[in-house]
Amino acid sequence: MEQRTRDAWVVAGFAAALDLALVVCGFGFVSLLADLEVVGDRDVGVLVAPVAVGAAVLTVLLVLGLRLRRPERMAATVVLAALGSWLTFVLVAAIGRIVSSTGDPGEGLRFAVVLGLGWFGLLIPLCAALTAAVAVLVARGRRGGMERPRWPWEGDAE
Repeated sequence: MEQRTRDAWVVAGFAAALDLALVVCGFGFVSLLADLEVVGDRDVGVLVAPVAVGAAVLTVLLVLGLRLRRPERMAATVVLAALGSWLTFVLVAAIGRIVSSTGDPGEGLRFAVVLGLGWFGLLIPLCAALTAAVAVLVARGRRGGMERPRWPWEGDAE
């Protein structure tokens, strides 16, 4: 595997972990401060939201892994990560609602759009955009010759 491709996937992997941490933290704070449940619909199973978040984070991983080989275009990468993660979140939530309850596609679509346009749904593209911007900056630095940070004891052996 080419060095540039490997670096892109390493940065994308760490960025996906950061995205997941930001989403979980954001969901916790919004739930606590606004006194809201992530999924207010009692007919939806308990796994719909975590699976939808996982799919959104996986989308961020894939977008960044494919786009960070050429990190010059920050805006396109940030928009693709944000939009892709939000659409994936909404689509998986709709499918989860359809599968977990009545099987009515209209009901699933309504649930997913309401969830996607609520506080929790809007955190998904916000976190993805922030993560993608940081990942592009790191990838640019790596491509420009930036070394990884080293601990004081990792100096050259004398």
